[in-house]
Amino acid sequence: MASSLCCSNPPNLSATSGEGTVVDDFGGIKSYIAGSVASKRAVILISDVYGFEAPNLRKIADKVAACGYFVVVPDFIHGDPFKLDDSTRPFPVWLQSHTTEKGFEEAKPVVAALKEKGASSVGAAGYCWGAKVVTELAKAAEIQAAVLLHPSLVSVDDIRDVKCPIAILGAETDHLSPPELVKQYEEALAEKSEVDYFVKIFPGVAHGWAVRYKADDTTAVQKADEARNDMVEWFNKHLV
Repeated sequence: MASSLCCSNPPNLSATSGEGTVVDDFGGIKSYIAGSVASKRAVILISDVYGFEAPNLRKIADKVAACGYFVVVPDFIHGDPFKLDDSTRPFPVWLQSHTTEKGFEEAKPVVAALKEKGASSVGAAGYCWGAKVVTELAKAAEIQAAVLLHPSLVSVDDIRDVKCPIAILGAETDHLSPPELVKQYEEALAEKSEVDYFVKIFPGVAHGWAVRYKADDTTAVQKADEARNDMVEWFNKHLV
């Protein structure tokens, strides 16, 4: 995960991006929120290593909210996104301060806060680093549906232990979760008759395509939109 592929195309972060609102405390975490808090269906979007100020991520949150969901994008990396050009703090060092285990522990109070506000079902989607956090939530039965987009750090054993419906959206070019590994995820899920699943490998895209696309690249935008639509359809199917 420390390679350039994982962290390529870093976004231009913006604290004011998006149509939603930033709150200082949602389940104990500073978060971007979008949609009606009165919605009974909620979605947590968990960022990659660049955090919750990524404009594309907030656009996705806004569009998911427009489909009738209350959406929360927590700042699980606490204002400390990975900096690709900081040679004094390479990725392995950054990761020591931002483990997915810590992200999972901080995510549980966010789920609890959503339920306290009246959500009857909670889904979670994660990108890269965030996909591992979502996987842990799915293993612990904390959520009712999961979506992993170009995941990293997720093992086949992790997938075997998930306890809720899960969709996995992979890239044709991705050494972190290459198509061969995604196929192994699918085979593991096929053995679990009690868990609904959907697995798709997107041709012609690379790791990060679903959230770190360039807005002026029409093809890249279309592929990212397709991934978002697949995510929403999965939540529509499983969040009631």
